[in-house]
Parts: sequence; structure tokens; C-alpha cells
Amino acid sequence: MNFDRNIKIAPSILSADFANFGKEIETIEAQGCDWVHVDVMDGHFVPNLTFGPPLCAAIRPHIKTVMDVHLMIEPVDPLVEAFAQAGSDIITIHREASPHIHRSLQAIRATGAKAGLALNPGTGLDDVKYLLDMVDLVCIMTVNPGFGGQKFIHSQIEKIRELRSMIGDRPIHIEIDGGVTSETAPLVAEAGADVLVAGSAIFNGGSVDQADIYGHNIRAIREAASAACVAA
Repeated sequence: MNFDRNIKIAPSILSADFANFGKEIETIEAQGCDWVHVDVMDGHFVPNLTFGPPLCAAIRPHIKTVMDVHLMIEPVDPLVEAFAQAGSDIITIHREASPHIHRSLQAIRATGAKAGLALNPGTGLDDVKYLLDMVDLVCIMTVNPGFGGQKFIHSQIEKIRELRSMIGDRPIHIEIDGGVTSETAPLVAEAGADVLVAGSAIFNGGSVDQADIYGHNIRAIREAASAACVAA
């Protein structure tokens, strides 16, 4: 993975057809997505329950871009190795889910995967400045984690702006997860985000047989975000 700050669109397969993941992934990649986002939920750290390492291993052969795995689980350390072995390119864990977050990030990097740090909407940036040498990505949650289709929390825009200033010229992505649409994408891009996770905004209305809808939705989000970056 070569680092750049160009806008990247990462569809969340939480909104895809669960019975047809392989084709869904191949379709969104053919329609221009940059990363494939996998939301892992444990029914404990967050209310919902979704995927485990076997699912990640099963879809890995279908992913030609980047498998971006977001672990909304607690405890997280015992499963880092399993998700790495399943083929994760990026493993993102929550600050709130690990009492020894520095050690957890080290464990991710030791597997060869990129390390991501996610922050819930109610979590501030105070701890992040001490972890910037350990992360390749910071994910700002713009909804409370656990369910797709929630409304964007606008108070997080200032957090994105502050994080971008903290990062400076370090090669760290800022990822946004939650409520991303063609309307909210410009707001987060202008503030400094470069990876946009979107679920329902990409998958709703489309299918593997109506792939052009996926493509239209991906382009709409990308163009809106990119225009805001140029304007800024």
C-alpha cells in the first residue's frame, strides 16, 4: 500500500448482500472503489454481531484492492493474529476497547498489517498524540458504532480538523466511518479526511445485476469530497 492523501472510497460490506459477498466485492471494485471495509462486531463492545476471521479469509481472494478490517470487539488482543492471518491489510481497533492500546497497536504491526485506531464520537484526541508513531490510520466515528444507516454526527467535524493538524506531514490516513453521503463527504474531506467509509449510501438501490448504481454512488461521493478538497 503506497501512501497518498487522495480521496479513497471504502464501501462497507455490512450493507452488501450477505449471500453474495464474493460477487458484491468484485462488483464494487469494478465500479471504482478503493478499499473494501469489513465491520466486525461482537455483540459485546457494540450491540450487533457480524463477522469473524473465517469470513474475512473467505472473501480475501475476491479483494484485489485493500481489505480494511474494523474490529468493534472487546477484548481485541486475542483475535489480532487471527484477523491478520485471514488477510487483513489494515486492522483498526478502538481506543475504548483496549486498556493497553500501545501494546495492541504493536501487536497489529508485528503481524505485518497496518495499524488503525478508531475513536467513538464521545472520545477526545488527548491520547492520540502519544500514539501517532504507532498508527497508519485514525478512524473517526461519525456515528456511534454498532449499526449501519445512522445519521451523521456533525460535532465530529471539528475533531477531524484538530486531528489533521496533529498529524501534520506524517503518513497517517484519516478515515471517516458513519453517515457518509455525497452531502456529508465534502464536510469531512474539507476538514482533512481522505478515506470515506460508506454503506447504505453506496449499496442502496443497486445490486450485482445493477452495478451501474454502485458506480454512480461511488463517483458521487468521491466527486463531492474531491471538490471540497480543491476548494479548500
